[in-house]
Amino acid sequence: MKPLIIINPNSSEAVTAGIDRAVEPLRAFGPIRCVTLAEGPPGIENQRQADLTIAPMLALAATLEDDASGFLIACFGDPGLHALRDQTRLPVCGIQESAVVTALTMGQKFGIIAILPASIPRHLRSLGAMGVSDRLAGDRALNLGVGDLGSYDATLARMTEVGTALRDNDGANVLILGCAGMAQYRVPLQQATGLPVIDPCQAGAAMALSRIALERSRNA
Repeated sequence: MKPLIIINPNSSEAVTAGIDRAVEPLRAFGPIRCVTLAEGPPGIENQRQADLTIAPMLALAATLEDDASGFLIACFGDPGLHALRDQTRLPVCGIQESAVVTALTMGQKFGIIAILPASIPRHLRSLGAMGVSDRLAGDRALNLGVGDLGSYDATLARMTEVGTALRDNDGANVLILGCAGMAQYRVPLQQATGLPVIDPCQAGAAMALSRIALERSRNA
């Protein structure tokens, strides 16, 4: 069986390794392979960086297509999602779209924990295109870059502060981690806030694997 291929559009092997650990439980439902875009920036923190990953990501996906059952773009904001859907007939999911769709089934209002303020406008554009802006409670930034997320205690403390503000001030009843590199904080943040917390890579892998299964059932 060909694997779902998860593409990390930044060049951080540490982020890719974290994604790989996050989706390990989903391998019970199908094979998964995580790959890194070597041409990507160390972290994707704004629209320009996200857009610059699209062309090399499409080229990488083209080289992998014969050995894939589907693709998941593991960057919040889903750069190149629709372009890759144009390029291939295989199922293609993005982690932001998947996380939001999952959140809609778990609560009335969702809150997003972004890394930096520069990340928020691209999140909002994607949510507007999805037509779900009225279900957004808030999108608040940690003011931490991708490279800072490895500082566990400081990141969890700040994440708890932001998650609590989304709950108490904005009315969120489900939280979405707004970066592919945040998976290790899902469980402790859920415990700290008392809200369901969605890791977008896990949500994306689950959705992509279900799409792959659906395609197989149609062709059976």
